Amino acid sequence: MTVKLNQPALRQAKKLVSDGKVVSDERDDWSEHAPSADDENRYLDNHSWTEYSHWHLGVDDEHPKDTKGHYKFPIGDFTKVHRCAVISAESRAGQFDHDEIRDALKKLLDKIDA
Repeated sequence: MTVKLNQPALRQAKKLVSDGKVVSDERDDWSEHAPSADDENRYLDNHSWTEYSHWHLGVDDEHPKDTKGHYKFPIGDFTKVHRCAVISAESRAGQFDHDEIRDALKKLLDKIDA
């Protein structure tokens, strides 16, 4: 699996945080706040794969770009960045040695907590 940092998603996330479009929740909240598969499908019914990609800080080149499997490390609910998603993604990126993604998520978390 070749997972790389999704730079356009990182830029969007930073802008959303700067614009105050962030939910300052706790780490364990992501299991309740994460979009369901149905939520993702509804989003994709009305948005492009590029727009969908901007909500995931990782991309996996082993999967086609027009599949959900291509996108890793979700950071929000398609309207706001969730602090809990960033914390969860940072932890998982570290567990799987995706250091560049982990470091970007840490910086994003620092920006949220500032």
